[in-house]
Amino acid sequence: MRGQDATLERLRVDRQLEEAMVHGPDPLHLAEVFGLDEKTAMRYADSARQLLLASPGETLGGTVRGAE
Repeated sequence: MRGQDATLERLRVDRQLEEAMVHGPDPLHLAEVFGLDEKTAMRYADSARQLLLASPGETLGGTVRGAE
């Protein structure tokens, strides 16, 4: 992984967020699959919920992609 932009931490975070988006923002599911504590699972579920509710072309900050 040397010389790569992706770190193991970034890959882990991306995988957990992807799981939350694919299987729904369910903190219990995330806690069971990844062994997360309840607060961490709830943060991932909240982030996934916000991403799922955002309209296409928007980021969480509300800016349109490409216009940043």
